[in-house]
Amino acid sequence: MATDEEQIRDVVSRWHVATKAGDLDTVLNLMTDDVVFLVAGRPPMNKAEFAAISRTPADAPRPQFESSQTIREIQVAGDFAYLWSELSVRVTPPGSSSPIERAGHTLTVFRKVDGQWLLARDANLLVKV
Repeated sequence: MATDEEQIRDVVSRWHVATKAGDLDTVLNLMTDDVVFLVAGRPPMNKAEFAAISRTPADAPRPQFESSQTIREIQVAGDFAYLWSELSVRVTPPGSSSPIERAGHTLTVFRKVDGQWLLARDANLLVKV
């Protein structure tokens, strides 16, 4: 059986793969129902808001995502864990050749729910690069 740290790393990996593939349902299943995202310059965002801004209509082209993440630290305490990382994201909107790039640090809190680690809180300090 995988350790808690390995399971959390797997959640991060699946998040990146699903995002790149445009598989929003998988991404949503990797977070708690009460998830909160903290992003500079905007109010906290919940799961419904995340889904609404991430969903692409079926007949519309979707943006292309590329990302890389270097995990610097994972600490587990019972059914809670946090992860500190460096994240780089490149989003190319449909029909554009000019990607939007952001990079910076993140602090993510995971909670174990029914034996599965899920993203519960995420604060990112990504800025334009």
